[in-house]
Amino acid sequence: MPRGRPLTPMMLSAVDRALLERWTRRQTTANALATRARIVLASATGESNERIAARLKLTPHTIGKWRGRYVARGIEGLLDEPRPGAPRSVSDEQVDHVITLTLDTLPADATHWSTRAMAQRAGLSQSTVSRIWRAFALQPHRSETFKISKDPLFIEKVRDVVGLYLNPPDRALVLAVDEKSQIQALDRTQPLLPMRPGQVERHTHDYVRHGTTNLFAALDIKTGRVIGEVHRRHRATEFLHFLQTIDAAVPGKLDVHLILDNYGTHKTPKIHRWLVRHPRFHLHFTPTGASWMNLVESWFSVFTRKRLKRSAHRSTRDLERTIREYLATTNANPTPFVWTKTADEILERLGLFCKQLLTQ
Repeated sequence: MPRGRPLTPMMLSAVDRALLERWTRRQTTANALATRARIVLASATGESNERIAARLKLTPHTIGKWRGRYVARGIEGLLDEPRPGAPRSVSDEQVDHVITLTLDTLPADATHWSTRAMAQRAGLSQSTVSRIWRAFALQPHRSETFKISKDPLFIEKVRDVVGLYLNPPDRALVLAVDEKSQIQALDRTQPLLPMRPGQVERHTHDYVRHGTTNLFAALDIKTGRVIGEVHRRHRATEFLHFLQTIDAAVPGKLDVHLILDNYGTHKTPKIHRWLVRHPRFHLHFTPTGASWMNLVESWFSVFTRKRLKRSAHRSTRDLERTIREYLATTNANPTPFVWTKTADEILERLGLFCKQLLTQ
């Protein structure tokens, strides 16, 4: 039998429903107000507070609060109540004007708005513009990259790779494999000046190149240990040598599942012939243009940030020694990179992103 107090029935008028749906779609709507609109729309379907809370990643108490506010006061109940203190000096119309300018226009002399330029355009102070941007999570100075994979087998590859991360097979080792190619041995043209009290570390802006090398790495997703080696060239021959290194490092009783990208050296006839002779090796390819699905890329990012970004090397051999030392140090105290998203969550998020692109 159902427990707890029965839910108060909710009836939405056509006007209220249209307004709430517009709030959930409109990009200039505050995130909190859009969430409240989703709560009311879901509540009107008769869905329980617990189910709505689980889907929207909120608490049942929050769902009940805004359901009750709407039942008692309608649309007005979803708006923030006036707070104590001095009266507002910026009207809703001015806030909406700043948001509209930020989202829909560009300054004549720049690629994005600054607080100073927006303040001059909107007739407000820089601090006011800054507060409005923070309130609506607007950051015109920031830019991120994205790429939607066009792989015709995208869904199948996502489910395959994510399945290995979340539910690896028994009596098998899952390795995320890739190459960090063309790592440059860079040396500064003048000696580095170390950090001192009141003075940050300083180095010259220019550098001297002393050659390049390539790091081949295989990340054990369960333990965080990395099998790695360096080669001066990046060909199928070197990749085959790395496969042989993996074969020697992994106990013979285990199958080996390799997660790879679609680089040409991974698919040559030489590699296929070797795989036929070593049936315990199984290759799983990430979708084209989706290198973010390979966990070893996260390890490469940490390695670059912690060891390469501010280092100086006078020769390729010096650089390779640094790489081997880092491998030994991290393998002495490995930290696994844990994959959390399911395939369904990834595909749902991608679908929402594509829908957003189509509506812009």
